[in-house]
Amino acid sequence: MPKLAPLFARAPSAARRRWLVAAAASAAALLRIDAHAAPRVIKVHARRFVFAPDHIALAPHEQVVFEITAQDTTMGFSIPQFGVRADVPPGTVVKLAATAGDAGTVPFLCDIFCGSGHESMNGVIVVG
Repeated sequence: MPKLAPLFARAPSAARRRWLVAAAASAAALLRIDAHAAPRVIKVHARRFVFAPDHIALAPHEQVVFEITAQDTTMGFSIPQFGVRADVPPGTVVKLAATAGDAGTVPFLCDIFCGSGHESMNGVIVVG
């Protein structure tokens, strides 16, 4: 039986080296694309005087998209510390992109008067 040379016993040819370099570059590019994966989607439902959920946990500097719906009247969804807000008419889905900051507690609230009890319509984002 003829003796086989080990797979990596000889130096790869120039064409093989180019192919290996291209494959490594492609793999590195895919890793970079994966590192910038799509932001997490967080669904928030608003009805008179209540957000559900009213407590949201985020990682520091996490990018998210809030998908906000309103049940009974136009609501406001505002996160002043993140610099984002939107009007949310009933029957629609409003998408609002945001990026968390450093670790801490960040309030969110309804900023459109929706009746007696409106002042308690808020929630908290815990970053950390």
